This record gives sequence, C-alpha cells and structure tokens, in this order.
Amino acid sequence: MDPVKIAQGAKINAYHVSLFAHLVEKMRNTPDGDGSLLDHTLLLYGTGMGDSDHHTPVDLPAVVVGGGSAIKAGGQHIRYPLHTPFTNLGLTLLNKVGVERERVGDSTGLLTDL
Repeated sequence: MDPVKIAQGAKINAYHVSLFAHLVEKMRNTPDGDGSLLDHTLLLYGTGMGDSDHHTPVDLPAVVVGGGSAIKAGGQHIRYPLHTPFTNLGLTLLNKVGVERERVGDSTGLLTDL
C-alpha cells in the first residue's frame, strides 16, 4: 500500500464525512411535524470501495442515520460476514421505509438486526 495514497484518501474521506455530519446536524435541528427532519428521513452514507488502493468492492463501510422508528437501535457498529452483498442493506432500508421488495440487484435477503 502506498502511504501517500492512503493519506490523500483519508483527507478526502475526512472532508466528505464532515459534509455529511453538517447535513445530519442541520436536519436534526430542523423541526418537522412531531420530530425533526432527521427523525423522518433515513440516510445512507458509504463508499463504493472497501480498499480503494486495490479497488475491492468488499467489506464496504457504511453509516445509516435517522429514520426514527424504522431502525431498531442506533449507536451500534455491525459487521457482517465477508461477501455479504451490500445490496442486502439497500433492500433492508427500502423495506424499512415502506418500499417492499423481495430483491434488489444481487441481494440475498434482509438484514434482520437493523
């Protein structure tokens, strides 16, 4: 691994995460009905590469924020078995917000711990 590339990627990622955090904070502070805009929105933030130096689309980091009662419990880190399709997360989130689907892309099922 090239340490210069890793440092450059980390700087870019830190900037993008700071923008996402700013958006989340603005949504948290925006009233919407019986809660905040964040309470009534489900956000997914992630990357298309688990290891961008080798362009591997495996073991992808992702953050799910908001959603009110759509998500069982926040503040947790969940690691799924290697090669669990990322589309399982998309399928699960669609179903959480009322878009019922049996499959999305190469999904193999719902993630039951969200």
